[in-house]
Amino acid sequence: MELNAEYRDSTRTPLPREARRTFGGLPFYPVSYEACVAARFEADSLGAPFQMQTSTARRPLYRKYGVLHFAFEGKPQQLTVYQSLDLQQNPAYRGYLFVPFTDRTNGHGSYGGGRYIDLRRGQIRQGKVVLDFNRAYNPYCAYQAGYSCPVPPAENRLLVVIAAGVRSDH
Repeated sequence: MELNAEYRDSTRTPLPREARRTFGGLPFYPVSYEACVAARFEADSLGAPFQMQTSTARRPLYRKYGVLHFAFEGKPQQLTVYQSLDLQQNPAYRGYLFVPFTDRTNGHGSYGGGRYIDLRRGQIRQGKVVLDFNRAYNPYCAYQAGYSCPVPPAENRLLVVIAAGVRSDH
């Protein structure tokens, strides 16, 4: 998987030097087709930019880009999609969207501080997008102190178990 390749690359990995020597790959939940859901995208970018809480004192500016509405295990869910104003300044990352979330696995199989899913604006077509929780990954601060990681806002706390994506023992 591309995430493992990134973590093996000494120029992009969040892993401490000692952990890189024995890194054999990230622990993933088994791939689950049920964790790949169709979502209805509702644009909502009228709100003012805000400072997102992070694991440090840093407060990067984000804006709400919209809301994803989907069902998981037969229950209606929603997640807010954000756009980093810093990344908007870089043409290579202008189309990046960010979905930080927590679920009932956090601290019990996945990283306690939440996980992330990245999307691209081009993935949203005619108000729909595929939300693949198998691609959920841990923030860099899960692997090493010193990183400033966005904390999933309260509106993105799911009350279901999403046993997909990267696992963690802490």
